[in-house]
Amino acid sequence: MSKIRIAIVGLNFGRWIIRDNFSAPEGRAREAFELVAVCDRDETRLQESARPAGVEATTDLDTLLQRDDIDAIGLFTAPAGRAGLLRKIIRAGKHVLTTKPFETDPRAALDVLLEARELGRVIHLNSPGPLPTEDLRQIMEWQRDLGVPVGCRAETWASYREQADGTWLDDPARCPVAPLYRIGIYLINDLIRLFGAPDRAQVLLSRLFTGRPTPDNAQAGIVFPGGLLANIYASFCIGDRQSYTDSLTINYEHGTIYRNVGRNAFGEGARRLVLVRDGHRESRELAEHSGGYQWHHFAEAIRHGGPLPGEIEPETIVAGLDLIETLARAEKSGRVEEVRRTLVSPC
Repeated sequence: MSKIRIAIVGLNFGRWIIRDNFSAPEGRAREAFELVAVCDRDETRLQESARPAGVEATTDLDTLLQRDDIDAIGLFTAPAGRAGLLRKIIRAGKHVLTTKPFETDPRAALDVLLEARELGRVIHLNSPGPLPTEDLRQIMEWQRDLGVPVGCRAETWASYREQADGTWLDDPARCPVAPLYRIGIYLINDLIRLFGAPDRAQVLLSRLFTGRPTPDNAQAGIVFPGGLLANIYASFCIGDRQSYTDSLTINYEHGTIYRNVGRNAFGEGARRLVLVRDGHRESRELAEHSGGYQWHHFAEAIRHGGPLPGEIEPETIVAGLDLIETLARAEKSGRVEEVRRTLVSPC
C-alpha cells in the first residue's frame, strides 16, 4: 500500500516530531507516511529541518494546500486560533494530525471538528487520542468491578526555568492556567475519558522560578458527576528526573488503581498499572501510554475515509477545553466555578 504524503507545519515543535517520528530509524510514522515538505515562517528553522530530511521547504501554507500530491498536514502551531487554520486545511481536502492543547476557544474547536466530520476529513491529536490506549483500556476494564469512583490524585511535573520571550506562553489569555494547560492537559483528558465531563472546579496557582508572567506551579480541584473528587497537580518546578510521569491514583468503592506512581522512586523504571483489591495486587507493564501520537490510527482513518469505530467524539475532546476555560475563570474569581459545557448548536 502506498504511503500517505504529509507536510509538517510549525517547526518550533514540529522539528521534534520530525526527529522522533521520521528521522529516527524506529520512527513510528515511517511505516505509513512519507514526509514531503515542511513549512514555517522562520527561515532558519525551516532550513534546519528541511535539509537533513531532504524535503521541500516553504514559508507559505497556502502553497502546500494547493498541492494535489499532499494528503495530510501535521499542524504544530500554537493552540490559540488553531481552529481557523484547521478549517482552511480541511476545506483544501487535507487530513490533519495536530497536538495538545487543541484550542483555547471551545466553541471554535467543536465547530471545526464537526465540520471535518461533515467533509469526511480526519482530525486527530495526541491528547485526547482518537482511541483509548493500553493504559486507559485496562483501567476501563478493571473499574467495571470496583464500584463507585470516589477520589483521584493526578500528577505531572518537570523542571523548567523559562524566561519571557513574547510568545503565546507569556500570555494568560492564550496560555491560561499554564502548567495545567501545557502539561496537565494530558491528565485532564485522561480523566474526562474515564469519567465524563466534570461539573465544577477550582484552582490554585503560583510563580516560583519562572521568568514568564504566567505561572509555573498549579493545582486544580475538580468535581465529577456522581461525586468523584479529583485533584490535578502540574508543575514546571521539580527537578527530580521523574518528568512527565502522568501519575494517577484512583480510589473506587472496592479498590484502587495506580498508574506510574513513584515510578523511579520505587525502582520500577517501566510504566506500570497496579490494581489493589481485597488486599491483592495485580500489575501490568505498559508498552503504550496515553498522550502519544497514534500514527497507525491516523493512517487507518484516512484510508477508512472518516472516523474509526469507537473513535472519540468531538464533544469529549472539547470537554477538556471547557475545563481549562472554567479554571481560568476560577483563577480570576477565587471561587469554585461551574463548568459551562460547549454543546452542538441547534440547527
